[in-house]
Amino acid sequence: MGSVVKETDEPLTPAGRLFLRPEMNQVIHCAIGLKNPIDPVSIKTVVLNSLMLKHPRFSSLMIRDSSGREHWRRTHINLDDHLIIHHNPIKEGDLLDDKDHESAVNHFLADMTISSGLSYDKPLWEIHLLLVHNCLVFRIHHALGDGVSLMSMLLACCRRIDGEEGLPRIPSFENKKSNSSSCGCGGSWWKLYLYYLSVLWGFVKMGLLSLVFVVEFVLRALWVRDRETVISGGEGVELWPRKLATARFSIQDMKVVKKAVPNAVRFCFIYF
Repeated sequence: MGSVVKETDEPLTPAGRLFLRPEMNQVIHCAIGLKNPIDPVSIKTVVLNSLMLKHPRFSSLMIRDSSGREHWRRTHINLDDHLIIHHNPIKEGDLLDDKDHESAVNHFLADMTISSGLSYDKPLWEIHLLLVHNCLVFRIHHALGDGVSLMSMLLACCRRIDGEEGLPRIPSFENKKSNSSSCGCGGSWWKLYLYYLSVLWGFVKMGLLSLVFVVEFVLRALWVRDRETVISGGEGVELWPRKLATARFSIQDMKVVKKAVPNAVRFCFIYF
């Protein structure tokens, strides 16, 4: 553990404290496959100069005071404690082939999900280098941030292939600008009346549907239970051995689904 910098401790957010509870203790695993062989020295240099080590959460220890309240305390980073190099191929006995990199990475991730958690003697993140499989695996505790913020930070550490200084961008759908006639402001008085009436009805409908969803959620939480099946888990199911599988989808098939059901692809990514 590095020497601690004398700065004011920052308390955890309520969400961060929730993710640190023994019942939760969620760790995010992100696997990134590379085209070229991994050079550990280059990776270490990039990480040392990246925005990641300048981020307060990635350079802070999680400590508890005498009252049991969690706080972040800044510390110096020893990158050798966070950069873990795996020189040998990942195998499960003789079941995995040396060239089956995808299954090997899935097996490694499955083991990580039920292995020991991240050590509190260092900031709550690790980078595993699977040299044989040309893959990087990030282990980041969910208390450091949510998926959107962590992906934004990861993209900020990368550069575009067509420009060394350019940051990669994620395509997004821009909202179409509506003209004055679409909201009824440029039409007659009855169009304006219908517009505000539709807005009012939208708020009323949103309130009614929210009430229905809340009542349904409470009723399900109180009375509805999953029926017992042959694959139902018992006590301690969260620690049982796991197996990951990769599903591949053709872009053409996704386009067919998108044309048939316009919102299907969007919902698929939300719930994935």
